[in-house]
Amino acid sequence: MKKGTVLKLAGSAAVGVAAVGAYRTFVKPWQRQWGATAEEVAQAMPGDEIVENPVLNATRAITIQAKPAEVWPWLMQMGYGRAGFYSYDFVDNSRRHSAERIIPELQFLKVGDAIPTSPNQGFIVEKIEPERLLVMTMRGEKNILSVTAMLNALEDGNTRLILRLRLSYRWGVRRSLYFQIFEPGDFVMMRKMMLGIKRRAEAFH
Repeated sequence: MKKGTVLKLAGSAAVGVAAVGAYRTFVKPWQRQWGATAEEVAQAMPGDEIVENPVLNATRAITIQAKPAEVWPWLMQMGYGRAGFYSYDFVDNSRRHSAERIIPELQFLKVGDAIPTSPNQGFIVEKIEPERLLVMTMRGEKNILSVTAMLNALEDGNTRLILRLRLSYRWGVRRSLYFQIFEPGDFVMMRKMMLGIKRRAEAFH
């Protein structure tokens, strides 16, 4: 192999290593704590106990200029084949546009109910406190994912929406590679969902 080729390969490898290092040092922490305060990241939340030793623990938050009671219906009707997830519909809702209105018949969730994410799988409601808390999980043979959505009323009448995602899985090469794709993808979709909920709730405020 020519010396120039070796140098080019070495340079490309160095750039790749630097990019991975920058992602892990700067981008990944930002993704995992998007919009959240240090206190929100550190606080214990209902549902944490479901995934005790997560490989991914993300806490994201956003302020919505609406009351918790005005935000809650948008959470209740989420789901594939329901109101959608207010995110990128071509990814998680078969290109069907997520609802832009509150759908009364989709406002009744209880523990044990399913929130579909596709025709063949979905979340199961684990805990629910109206206008305050929704905890849901997705369990597989070798992994478990929990998502907690909490609405905190602010003194100015607005709402703080906090979403916590915790994931654990049994290590394997394929699962490890999938996880490397899952994490940035999850951030992109969840951020879009939170902004979508904010826009809709504020429009109906």
